[in-house]
Amino acid sequence: MEHINFLAFAMPAFFLFVYLEFKLAKKRNRPKLFNYESSVSNISIGIAERLLNLFVSATFYGLYYFIYDHYRLFTIQSSIWVWLALILATDFVWYWYHRLGHEVNFFWAAHIVHHHSEEFNFTAAARITTFQAIIRTGFWCILPFIGFHPTMVIVMLVVHGAYSFFTHTQIVGRIKWLEYVFVTPSVHGVHHASDEKYLDKNYGDMFTFWDRMFGTFQEEEEQPKYGLTHPLKSFSFLWQHFHYYFEIYELWKRSRGFKAKWSAVFGSPANMDQDIRPMLERRFLQDRTQKRCRLKFRNYLYVQLGVCVIGLTFLTYYFGQLDTAAKVFATAFILITLINCGALLEQRKWIYYLEYLRLFFVTTYMLYLADSLGFFLFPVGLMILSEQLFSLSTRYQKVVLQLESVK
Repeated sequence: MEHINFLAFAMPAFFLFVYLEFKLAKKRNRPKLFNYESSVSNISIGIAERLLNLFVSATFYGLYYFIYDHYRLFTIQSSIWVWLALILATDFVWYWYHRLGHEVNFFWAAHIVHHHSEEFNFTAAARITTFQAIIRTGFWCILPFIGFHPTMVIVMLVVHGAYSFFTHTQIVGRIKWLEYVFVTPSVHGVHHASDEKYLDKNYGDMFTFWDRMFGTFQEEEEQPKYGLTHPLKSFSFLWQHFHYYFEIYELWKRSRGFKAKWSAVFGSPANMDQDIRPMLERRFLQDRTQKRCRLKFRNYLYVQLGVCVIGLTFLTYYFGQLDTAAKVFATAFILITLINCGALLEQRKWIYYLEYLRLFFVTTYMLYLADSLGFFLFPVGLMILSEQLFSLSTRYQKVVLQLESVK
């Protein structure tokens, strides 16, 4: 039992709650709480974060122990009052990490992905990137530095993360009396809104009194409009992760002098040139002026997401027992599949070659297991020959990329 990685059950639990939320939304005649493309995009980003964090989370925990063992200011013994102090300290650190994540370009580049979604439900809670996880780990290092034991810190971060998951929903209405102390779905929904009066409000994750103390609290009045003030024109897995870094770089190139270049990286997102993103979208994204269409053969995409979830669950469960080759193969396979899912939503024809790349990884790993890696070029030749003889790319596009208009 000591080898069980309980994080392996996070993804199945996540889908259970998403399913329950979806059924409740339908029962209450609110099906628009879920959007097909947005939900797939949200889930894809969540899978990638869980996958990559398998490789870096041990480093996070090791860093907490290193700081505690060598640099702690105090030695704080466990007690009920210490746990209460820790939960307050954790949320206080989160408040400032979260606030700076909205006020500093470099931090916003990692956090903006969480705000792309124009729907507000449990799937939106999954929109966390590894970049964001790394940055917030740096902030939370202050807790073991003060003297909270790393084990306590890790337990509290799990509790903190679980609580914040349940604040991403519209199924629960306003609970006004609770909002005086705790963050509710209504309070956090305001934070995800793009309405002018709701911008840069409600940074707390569990408690609302930090926002009340520092003047950033806003209760829900009108129904929020969720997402960014300038919505992203893409469901591309890669573009969603990296577009704001491109924007920072473009602003940095345009800037003259050290102060201006520093501001491009560490200044406020409010000062970002608003013509940069449309210019980059014209350069890197396909035209979106035509009538919006949706994939007809959506089951293919569902199967791929399902494979990713199953693969991630098993990889997490057996992570400590797998060799490097198995970890590299599983990671590459899942990441290529997630990129494929985004490309399917974008109806990109080059995803056919991603399919070849994925097959190449599978056959190469199988040859590796059979100790026959020297034959890895054989499946490549077979793929090329099949394409020449049967025009598989044309057949693939006709079947998989069938479209239907969105009403």
